[in-house]
Amino acid sequence: MIEQSLLLELSASGLSESSTSRLRLEYEAYQQLFQIQPVLQQQYLLLQAISVAEAITQGNYRVRFALPDQVYFSPTMETMDRVERIPADHREQSVGGLHAPWLQFDLCNAIVQRLSALEHSTDVAISIAAGLLRYAIAYHIIYRLLPAGKSVTYAILEGDDIPNQPVHEDAQRKSTAQRSVLTHETLAAVVVDRIAAPYVEAANRFFLPKWVAFDEQGKLLLNSIQEAQAYIASLQKYLLLLEQAVQIAPFMIADEAWQQKHYGILGQMVNQGRALAAYQTHEIIKNIQRRAADHRLDRGLSLRLPYFNDKKNSIDNYEFTVIPSGWIMFIPAFAVLAAREQQIKVAQDDCLSITTRRHLLTELHSLELAFLR
Repeated sequence: MIEQSLLLELSASGLSESSTSRLRLEYEAYQQLFQIQPVLQQQYLLLQAISVAEAITQGNYRVRFALPDQVYFSPTMETMDRVERIPADHREQSVGGLHAPWLQFDLCNAIVQRLSALEHSTDVAISIAAGLLRYAIAYHIIYRLLPAGKSVTYAILEGDDIPNQPVHEDAQRKSTAQRSVLTHETLAAVVVDRIAAPYVEAANRFFLPKWVAFDEQGKLLLNSIQEAQAYIASLQKYLLLLEQAVQIAPFMIADEAWQQKHYGILGQMVNQGRALAAYQTHEIIKNIQRRAADHRLDRGLSLRLPYFNDKKNSIDNYEFTVIPSGWIMFIPAFAVLAAREQQIKVAQDDCLSITTRRHLLTELHSLELAFLR
């Protein structure tokens, strides 16, 4: 781990000792430390990062990587006036092994533990190399592995705590028009937008338009619900990789690209996840109505109502019984009573976040209204 004295030397005057400030200091220190390494050394570290990231994304149970033969270090982080060599017998590292799937082995967590142990080594070179590898792995995931998205702004609905409603592009253009000078980056972004593959207007308001399955009215934009589920799975994988990047290198939370990507993908994930759950709920309601009309619900009815859990960023199912098994004729009042009973239970369920409860209550209320006479 980089020495505390070094972090203090790099700190700006008047900076508070909050956790955010400490992460910012650590991020800047590792960034500078990586940059003063020779180009070949940087490339070597990034090659190791590619191997580690590939093992994580593929769900492997084992990964091999190697520390560089030496690292460059300077107390001022401006010149390479110190070269620390790494003992040959400590360079090769192997994490994991032959693990069965049911053992629930987490390779990313095992890598974090190994790097942490190396950082606490009494050998300065090993400690510095482990920190550099942390930075390289996270950098590769954030900048190379995950595609860049659009610059977006999300609004927060009343009572919500995650910005997830995309602001219309007209509002964003007005904000941009207030600037008197366009940077090269802004001009490049405009060109990219013009030559990019066409998407419907609703999709273009999100961070990654290629993974938008529903518009603002909840209308399915794809040919099947299976495609929508695949899009949600892609968003989940993207978000998971961002979280794994900061699990490996917590200080990368101070990285601007990480912040932009996390903001963009989280808002899209919540929006599209809720839309998928709402769409599936309406399909369930229509299916119940069809089966009731055909008198195919007279032997009981249990439901698994999908909802988006914003704590886990996943689609979960809320299970409850509308009519117990047996020869009981279905009448709409049973669905109304069951929906109302479950709304009371959900409102008191502290295991769910406030926003998840509100989302699930909305779906249960839709079920109630669909059968209310």
